[in-house]
Amino acid sequence: MKDLRKQDFTPTVLDFGPVQFILARHFGFCYGVENAIEISYRALEESKGKNVYLLSQMIHNQEVNNDLESRGIKFILDTDGSQFISWDKVHQDDVVIIPAFGTTLEIEHMLLEKGIEVQKYNTTCPFVEKVWNRAEKLGKDSYTIIIHGKPKHEETKATFSHSSHNGPSVIVRDMEEAHLLGNYMLGSKTRSEFYEEFAGKFSAGFDPALHLQRVGVVNQTTMLASETQAIADFFKQLMVSRYGSENIKQHFADTRDTLCYATNDNQDSTYQLLDVNADLAIVVGGYNSSNTSHIVELCERKFPTFFINSDSEIKSRSEIHHFNYPTKEKRITREFLPDKKPVNIILTSGASCPDTLVDRVLIKLLSYFDDPKSMESVLKEY
Repeated sequence: MKDLRKQDFTPTVLDFGPVQFILARHFGFCYGVENAIEISYRALEESKGKNVYLLSQMIHNQEVNNDLESRGIKFILDTDGSQFISWDKVHQDDVVIIPAFGTTLEIEHMLLEKGIEVQKYNTTCPFVEKVWNRAEKLGKDSYTIIIHGKPKHEETKATFSHSSHNGPSVIVRDMEEAHLLGNYMLGSKTRSEFYEEFAGKFSAGFDPALHLQRVGVVNQTTMLASETQAIADFFKQLMVSRYGSENIKQHFADTRDTLCYATNDNQDSTYQLLDVNADLAIVVGGYNSSNTSHIVELCERKFPTFFINSDSEIKSRSEIHHFNYPTKEKRITREFLPDKKPVNIILTSGASCPDTLVDRVLIKLLSYFDDPKSMESVLKEY
């Protein structure tokens, strides 16, 4: 029976004999990414003879971005906001694509002033827009918006820009920063300490003594959903301790429905992988992909895990080049495939990774094993 509502997160096992691949039930491209790529290719087709720009990387996958560049798209900014192309070189007749992460109100208004039709090729993910809409409602209801996200990530920058327009806003990177912010909710630290600890992460005019009495939490959609929920629960309990459970609705807004379904499905599927026995895990995705890094983080709790961006990182049966996300360093591991039969390999990817990349990784790994079953015979079982 088909799992129409995607509620079954049980992994799929492809048994090739000497090697078994354990695939997460849900992985790879989400709707927002597929939609963004389709719109980008359409923009190229419809804009022949024009400059076609992307504000920044379409998604955090170098293979996809390289393909777009090879077709003539130029990037204006890098992922940290550094300028590749001066705004002075972008003119009214040019085409500018807004990436799936969205953009800030400041950049959008600047493009509009140049006469650029920003909505024609706006690929902002609807789940990102859902977060913006919820932040707007929180601000209009006099709540302060707490954003769980990475301050330098394009999506968090865009969300912060939109939320700051509607109400006091502050960014927390993780539970550690949530605890730091909790000190100001309880009044145990001073205003000047807040301005130092949260420099660059709060909206103009933010006063911790005034603006931390009514709060709601939204997130960068690619963050670990369980961590966002834990952060929200932490702030809720702080409000209960300070104002009493009978007054909680006056001080804390429930916003759990802003979490992205694709990120949730991929993460829930990864949790199911932790229940299986495997020799190693391989996670495919862009090295600057937030949601992929969280899948790696989950897999590393139980398995030797190798984070690669394509099959080209697998050099031979005895050598793999992979990425250490916390240190942002490439590493080389030798003899990564155990000398046993069968070898059990978990294989999954992030929401910005094309399925074809995962296919190529599987086929390359399969080539290192003697006398495997054919792809056709294995797939016939499913």
